[in-house]
Amino acid sequence: MDIHQFARNGEVENLLKLVKNDSSLINLKDQRGFTPLIMATYNEQFEAAKLILELGAEINEQDDSGNTALMGVCFKGSISMAKLLIENNADINKQNFNGATALIFAATFGHKELITLLLQNGAMKDIADNKGNTALIQAKMQGVDEIIVLLS
Repeated sequence: MDIHQFARNGEVENLLKLVKNDSSLINLKDQRGFTPLIMATYNEQFEAAKLILELGAEINEQDDSGNTALMGVCFKGSISMAKLLIENNADINKQNFNGATALIFAATFGHKELITLLLQNGAMKDIADNKGNTALIQAKMQGVDEIIVLLS
């Protein structure tokens, strides 16, 4: 097993052993550009993600599409992971290679609580992706009135 599998599965002890032997592994990317942090957060392995951050992982590292760990959890809808990343200074307004932000992902997938959290922590509503779509435009496309009100 490698560091990405340990992160995906939440194998904290194995993660710690690997990184203690080779600290460069903490930001190692797999064939899709996923870091151990992206794997742990996307798979909702809270303790593994927390450990990876404590071991010095680059919180805003991007995968091959430009997505960060925060973007991934906003796609999936994990409040606890989003809070962990925000508390550790994730760049809320970072854009992926298509110009999307965590807020745009949260709006696209209808995660109202995440949208509120992101806005409370400085997410900018006016950032548009490469197609000119803001979080509000995405919310309107989804037709979720509560989210449209939040973003208006």
